[in-house]
Amino acid sequence: MLTSVDTELLRVLADPLRLKIVTLLAHETLCTTHLVAETGARQTNLSNHLRVLREAGVVETEPCGRFTYYKLRPDVIEAVAGSFSALAAAARTTRATDTKRSCP
Repeated sequence: MLTSVDTELLRVLADPLRLKIVTLLAHETLCTTHLVAETGARQTNLSNHLRVLREAGVVETEPCGRFTYYKLRPDVIEAVAGSFSALAAAARTTRATDTKRSCP
């Protein structure tokens, strides 16, 4: 069953720019400068999206001199994926047993 935490996380990840950021960070740790270059977003817009991702627990920061690097937290993505896997498993069971509620 999806929880309110899952639905909030889905809302956070549903934004196209945030999903692009998450996809990029799945492959390497990047600083804001790299993310601006990769996404074409303005730095202030990107910073706002990174804040949302950080507050949702999707990314974590790593200071490095005057730069801040961002890393994806795979455990958070795995948790949401696990919720969807559980839904898919329940749907498979329902289909296999033809479980249906009778009409009144």
